Amino acid sequence: MSYPEALRYLESFVNYEKFSSYPYQEALNLKRVQGFLNLVKNPERSLRFIHVAGTKGKGSTCAFITYILREAGFKTGLYTSPHLIDFRERIRILNRDSDHFSWSHRQKNGRCPYLSDFEGMISKRKLASLVDRLKPALEKYNRVSIYGALSFFEICTVLAFMYFKDEGVDLAVLETGLGGRLDATNIVEPKVCVLTPISYEHMDKLGHTLKKIAAEKAGIIKRNSIVISAPQVKEAGRVISDKCKQENAKLFLVGKDIKYSGSENKFRVTTPYADYKDLKIRLCGRHQVLNAAMALAAVSALGKCNIKVRIDSIKKGLYNTLWPGRCEVVAKNPLIILDGAQNAASAKVLKKAVQERFRYRKLILILGVSNDKDIKGIADELYALAGTVILTKANNSRATDPRILAGYFRKKDKYITNGLAEAKILAQKLAKKEDLILVTGSLFVVGEFKNDKSRLN
Repeated sequence: MSYPEALRYLESFVNYEKFSSYPYQEALNLKRVQGFLNLVKNPERSLRFIHVAGTKGKGSTCAFITYILREAGFKTGLYTSPHLIDFRERIRILNRDSDHFSWSHRQKNGRCPYLSDFEGMISKRKLASLVDRLKPALEKYNRVSIYGALSFFEICTVLAFMYFKDEGVDLAVLETGLGGRLDATNIVEPKVCVLTPISYEHMDKLGHTLKKIAAEKAGIIKRNSIVISAPQVKEAGRVISDKCKQENAKLFLVGKDIKYSGSENKFRVTTPYADYKDLKIRLCGRHQVLNAAMALAAVSALGKCNIKVRIDSIKKGLYNTLWPGRCEVVAKNPLIILDGAQNAASAKVLKKAVQERFRYRKLILILGVSNDKDIKGIADELYALAGTVILTKANNSRATDPRILAGYFRKKDKYITNGLAEAKILAQKLAKKEDLILVTGSLFVVGEFKNDKSRLN
């Protein structure tokens, strides 16, 4: 099986990432995933995991953890979703021998090649081989499964487990796909669970209250595990605390048990195990300091499992972390920033980061939002930031019609486009060298913009 054939085969299965509406409780089924894992001899049982759930900051936190472990000499698996451009971004292994591309080269050249942004992606040959190997068992299982056929994400998760086992990773970092309780990644027994800030998202699936949403996210907490939680609103915090008591899990709360202070250029984190000073990250925005603090705390907590990481590895790992598409500067004169903010809370954090970090004459907002997101909440947060608005849509069935988005920017200078290529050309015409172009609203939008080969300067 060739790599294109493997991708086509995977894409033949139902992919809920492409649907804005589906029956959540019926569509996701851990018994279905467990049944198939049993058939392929449970590769996940030979692995050690750190599991991350939450509403915002999941991916960045996973990246920080992985890069720290990489610098400490561990062969570390990383499983995230969705991907920006290449499917292989989802399944990666980072170690000291992987294809790392230095930050100094990135700075010198303005941006570095795409592959360097996603170090350690699974090779095309290996992915095709794994799919080929999995296919007979998959087709057999789907014929007889009393729980229905496996979905695209469930199969990808199993592929990641098989790959990590084949390659003998020391630790694997998992980002939940949706929610947590029913997510395919929740089949594992993690050493450490991390809960990033929880806010309103996917309310048609996870629930219309923060209590219900938090219950889905906190579903990743396992018996006797170590839990690191970001500061949470009262309702979410109580759910997490109650779940930890129920599972006899040890909870460490950022802001109480874990303290941090400072900005990206210099910050400090104090955990119950140690005090870490003079830390620095390259990712943009004060919110990334919180993500870095949670990652550091998670790695520090591994000491309880006899996994020790030195302070120099923590410092170097945080400093070298790359996470594309999150407040990412991809060009200058004009500045172009990409950020996959896809809910009101993330848009608020993005707005603050832009206002604090960048200087510009005028901000041109390129916005595209999936139709199952809080469009009003996102628009409300970004409205005052934008001088001119270019409304667009990703090439995805979930994309909101730009004409609908226009209703949220009635008094703004705005343009409606049919896609990212058109939006990019228009931005090129409108932008002056001293302006800032902000591309946001969806990771699908960011990925298409990043993948477009045309230049803006």
